[in-house]
Amino acid sequence: MKIGEVAQVIGVDAHVLRHWHDMGVVVPDRAPSGHREYTDEHIRRLRIAQACRRIGMSLAEIRGVLHRGEAGRGEVIEERLRWIRSQRAQLEDAERFLEHVRDCTHDLLTRCSDCSRYAEAGPHADRRTGVALSAVIARH
Repeated sequence: MKIGEVAQVIGVDAHVLRHWHDMGVVVPDRAPSGHREYTDEHIRRLRIAQACRRIGMSLAEIRGVLHRGEAGRGEVIEERLRWIRSQRAQLEDAERFLEHVRDCTHDLLTRCSDCSRYAEAGPHADRRTGVALSAVIARH
């Protein structure tokens, strides 16, 4: 398939595919005319690249993940997994906090020790301590 067709199939602009090619993420074959020719395998790789972009990976990280023999591949994957777990913990903490706030009986949130404790802990406390903030709220 030619670049325009592939762009339409996967839902990106052709200039994105050219950039990903230039960055070595997905490098299609060239037709004798010089045009990029994408195979089904290229399209599968592009879809994986899109999935990686959705979770915030850089093009350099994606290139490393797509190519099994790439140095540092395991570290890139492990770092992304740590990031995802951290984000999940923060979202769970935020959900528990808001559920608590919704049901809080104090006339001012600042008078509630649980609300204040969450606010004082900050959004990155779980990274520093390894303890989910929700555990702090759940204990009290």
